[in-house]
Order: sequence, then C-alpha cells, then structure tokens
Amino acid sequence: MSITLLKTLVAISEQGSFRAAADRVCVSPAAVGQQMRQLEDLLGKDLFDRSRQLPQLNPVGKAMIPKARDIIHAYDTLMKRGGADEEMNGELTLGALPSMIRRLIPSSVKMLVAANPGLHIRVIPGEAHDLQEQVERGALDAAVVSKSSEIDPSLNWQSFAEEELVLIASPETTEKDPYKLLGSQPFIRHARWTTVGQLADEWLARHKINIHASMEMESLDNLTSMVAHGLGVSVVPNICMPDPIFENLVKLPLGEGNISRNVGVLSRADSPKTRLVDGLLQQINSTISDYRSGL
Repeated sequence: MSITLLKTLVAISEQGSFRAAADRVCVSPAAVGQQMRQLEDLLGKDLFDRSRQLPQLNPVGKAMIPKARDIIHAYDTLMKRGGADEEMNGELTLGALPSMIRRLIPSSVKMLVAANPGLHIRVIPGEAHDLQEQVERGALDAAVVSKSSEIDPSLNWQSFAEEELVLIASPETTEKDPYKLLGSQPFIRHARWTTVGQLADEWLARHKINIHASMEMESLDNLTSMVAHGLGVSVVPNICMPDPIFENLVKLPLGEGNISRNVGVLSRADSPKTRLVDGLLQQINSTISDYRSGL
C-alpha cells in the first residue's frame, strides 16, 4: 500500500471534500477519487458514503483516520535522515493571530527560512478559536494563538509570552492615570466574542469600571489604528513584539489585579511535523529576545 493513499485519505478528512483535498495533495479531484477507490479495493471495505452528492467518510472511514495518521507519522519519522544539525525541509502550514503577523511572525519566519532554504511556510491569519479548531482537525500544522481556557489532551501547547493588559491611548496623550482616561475618554471595545475582548471585559468588571463605549472593533489592528488617531482609549494586551503603530501608542500599566494573555504555539500532539514546529518556536523565542535586547 502506498503512503500516498493514506495521506490523501487524511487530507479528505481534514479538508472536508475530495476537491479541497485535491488542492492539498496537488492532484486533480478525479485522481483523488481514483486513489480512494484503490484504497477501498486494497482494504476490501467501503470508506465513503457515496449516496450523497458529495462523498462523505462513513464510520469505517472515520475509524481509519487515527490509524492512517499513526502510519504517516511513523513513515515521516523513518524518512528523516536524523542529526541535530540537519537542515529542516518541507512545508509548515501555520495559523497566526493578526497581531502576531504584523511583526513577530514575519521576523521569525524570515530568519528560519534563511537558515533552512528547503523549508516552505504558509501563514494563515485568523482568530484564536478558529485557528484552534483548524489545528484540531489537522488543517493547520500549528498556530500562534492565545491560550484558551480548555485545551484538548490531543493538542500540544508551548507558551512563549505573557502579555499583561495595558491601557492604550494616542501618542499625544499627556494624562498618565489610566483610571482618569477611562472615565473621561470614549472607550473603543474589542469584539466581546474574542479572547482580547473577554479579557478586557473581565478586568473592567473586576474593578467595577463603567466605560462609555464609542465603537467596537473585531480586529485588534483596526482598534489600535483608531486609538492612534485619537478616537478613544482601550484596554488590550501589551503585544510582546508590536508593530510600529502599537509601539508608538501611550501604554499605561493597570497595576495590581491585572490580567494577562498567554500566547504560544498550538499543534497536534501526534503531528509528524513536530521538529518543524519546535524549530519555529525556538526562532520565535530568539526573535523576542533580540527585540527586548534592542538588537
């Protein structure tokens, strides 16, 4: 049995259709269908329910996925040439929060690819809950996200930064008391369904602070742009490696009883690309260290 057949089967499970899987494994949808017929013939059992317009994995097919992943992982491990100093090759599909893509991810990826020319990294932006779901089903190899309250045991979490909440205001702001600014300035709220919005609401509620919300933004980047233009203030994590707009804002600490956002790399515990994920994490830590050292 060819390992290609199992990789195509897993791609169908992760992508949801033959057509989407075809893009993932770089063949035509027709070729995907032929491969799955071949796999079913080899196994002597049907893996798909073809009574629908789009074939779907049946219970037997779904039960095959964990076994297929184990075989693929063992194969990829066997094919590694070994050696700690060996250059990293292959493709890593990485999800990331937009606030991380502004500076940290490009800086880290640039250095990692420069040291490993055979490595190709594809970056997908998204919010934490969406990216975690994509990691869980294998659509992403890893994601740079904020830590959720619940992480499934099948996932591997590696933290690289704790970002305390701060009050942000425009660069022209002279007031240094965050409580006075919250009481006198319009408040620009981050969308309540996001991790950042929930952290800010938790801090405001804990300190019984009433704010005058003037607008609500779904993107942290857009929110900071509004603050930079003097349209109000906000409470957000102090990004570990900020872009120039965020870096130029007035950032005021919130004192005792503060809340932090834990940021890290999320991947599947059974991922065959653990070495690539670990290499990325090492480069991220190095990039943050250089930034804090002024290098």
